[in-house]
Amino acid sequence: TGKCYHTFRGHSAEIVCLSFNPQSTLLATGSMDTTAKLWDLEKGEEVATLNGHSAEIIALSFNTTGDRIITGSFDHTVAVWDVGTGREQNLFNKMPTNNNATDSGRFAKNLVVCPCLCVQLWDAVTGTHIATLAGHSKEVLDVCFDYAGQRIATASADGSARVYNAGTKQCIAKLEGHEDEISKVS
Repeated sequence: TGKCYHTFRGHSAEIVCLSFNPQSTLLATGSMDTTAKLWDLEKGEEVATLNGHSAEIIALSFNTTGDRIITGSFDHTVAVWDVGTGREQNLFNKMPTNNNATDSGRFAKNLVVCPCLCVQLWDAVTGTHIATLAGHSKEVLDVCFDYAGQRIATASADGSARVYNAGTKQCIAKLEGHEDEISKVS
């Protein structure tokens, strides 16, 4: 119908990213004001403000169950938040990143992946570095999980995409054929 159900107001600067939880009951927004907010879609009300980054939040993503959210910031940190309490659970601080790395961190189950010259895989609960997924000859520009959290796809400036098994950390497919960089993968 084109009807607007709610207008969400509360950020003091531009909203640059947003994500729905898997149940489509919450909307998360990330802003240039260094905060993320969780919004109840049915009521149109703010549920929580996620404070902790010192620079703009440029990426966010719910995990597959919707009980946690990851935020990426220009402060070169990635944070994991408990959706129920709005509290930070883990902070991946000053990660070795390229300029796009916190723009495309992704979350599935208890794993966080962030691109840089290679893909870094982290345990979202403990903050432990699990693995480095190597293979690209240039920087990795984007990364994503499949819906089950069993595979990780990467896109690189080397013009290839790769698919890794999240359990074994092994590359199971190398996709080639583009003449220039691949900037996004889904």
